[in-house]
Amino acid sequence: MITRTVSNNPRTTRGDLVNDLQRAGTKVTKATISNTLRRQGLKSCSARCVPLLKPVHVQARLKFAREHLDDPEEDWENVIWSDETKIELFGTGRLIRVKERMNGAMYREIWSDNLLPSARALKMKRGWVFQHDNDPKLTARPGNEGVAS
Repeated sequence: MITRTVSNNPRTTRGDLVNDLQRAGTKVTKATISNTLRRQGLKSCSARCVPLLKPVHVQARLKFAREHLDDPEEDWENVIWSDETKIELFGTGRLIRVKERMNGAMYREIWSDNLLPSARALKMKRGWVFQHDNDPKLTARPGNEGVAS
């Protein structure tokens, strides 16, 4: 159960595992969890703490905001943003786990399967703009075919 839980959710903590096992009626310590995982060839690690935005990114965003501060609202109605955030009122909806590493080819497939139909459904005007966030998958060759920086 321990190995399966960690394999399904790599961010599971030893404390989470201890609590899960206690609820199932088995009393174990964090040390026992660590030893069990190590014997199974799994090792623990911590996520590296890095700032979400570096100062250069903050400055670039401020520059963009200042340059477009007085743009008319109608201009923004013709923009689709590449924000990864999904917000739903009731629950999370259907989640799909993607195991492969995202690359330019996969991004182009997502565009053709989702972005273009969404632009049509939103009745975007001719010449609508896809505003991406300079993600390396979008700006690296050959991933930027058809993407204007």
